[in-house]
Amino acid sequence: MGRIDDAESPHATVCCRADAGRHCGLFPADDRLSRPRAGSTDTVKRIDRDAVEAFYAAHLRPSTATAVVVGDLTGVELTGLLESTLGRWTAETREPAVHGPVAGDDTGRVIIVDRPGSVQTQLLIGRIGPDRHDPVWAAQVLGTYCLGGTLTSRLDRVLREEKGYTYGVRAFAQALRSAADGSGRGLLAISGSVDTESTAPALRDTWTILRTLAEGGLTDAEREEAVQFLVGVAPLKFETAGSVAATLADQVEQYLPDTYQADFYRQLAELDTAAATRAVVAAFPPDRLVTVLVGDASVIAEPVKALGIGDVTVIA
Repeated sequence: MGRIDDAESPHATVCCRADAGRHCGLFPADDRLSRPRAGSTDTVKRIDRDAVEAFYAAHLRPSTATAVVVGDLTGVELTGLLESTLGRWTAETREPAVHGPVAGDDTGRVIIVDRPGSVQTQLLIGRIGPDRHDPVWAAQVLGTYCLGGTLTSRLDRVLREEKGYTYGVRAFAQALRSAADGSGRGLLAISGSVDTESTAPALRDTWTILRTLAEGGLTDAEREEAVQFLVGVAPLKFETAGSVAATLADQVEQYLPDTYQADFYRQLAELDTAAATRAVVAAFPPDRLVTVLVGDASVIAEPVKALGIGDVTVIA
């Protein structure tokens, strides 16, 4: 999650290790979700031509595919175009792959991935939550944006502007694995980096923000600013054919209806402050968060243990 940097950069290395730690901490070891999406050094180096060919033959076939075509189709005979290209793509018919439900242990705890000598700590705080099929998704997106979606969000106001711990912290929701019956789940997370000495203070203040949010709720001004941004910038997301195609393909992959985007933005505009508050408080309960820290364990472990936000495990 977070930025995608050059694979050789220190930041990319830290983010990858943090991501791996979070996934290992949340999901059972035998679930694909427990491993980084792009694989690891050990798994990727074992992939050869035969492995790629075998995967293609087993999983990529017309009978389980959906073609998404976006563009100016004036004067284009689409059926003929598809037959002249995809029409040559053949394979035996099979049923679409079925994945098991997402299971995760989000008991509150801390996993420290040791990076001796690191001058900063990468924070990844997460848990399992609903996906886009859940009626609460729009309210959760709105509330999460108020918590950590922008430079003026609560997390940034305190951790960046007031305390100077970080250049930025973000809260977000991400679909993990969807199902046609709506039983999919999503990942709820807070991500950022702080200087090493500020690790425990930043976590303490993050937990204070979450508890204060539960006690006092969001403000109407926060809700209004979030709606203006989320709904206001929506047209910009669909300016190119590529972005529209990607959005539609995403909907197909997640078993969402064709009207999903219109329904989602209408819901955002209509949601009130109380609904957004309920959703974000339910999304980030302080006692149900798995915290992964990539940093110098010799410096941060004891102060983090003293916070009492969960058992602390150090991974070399």
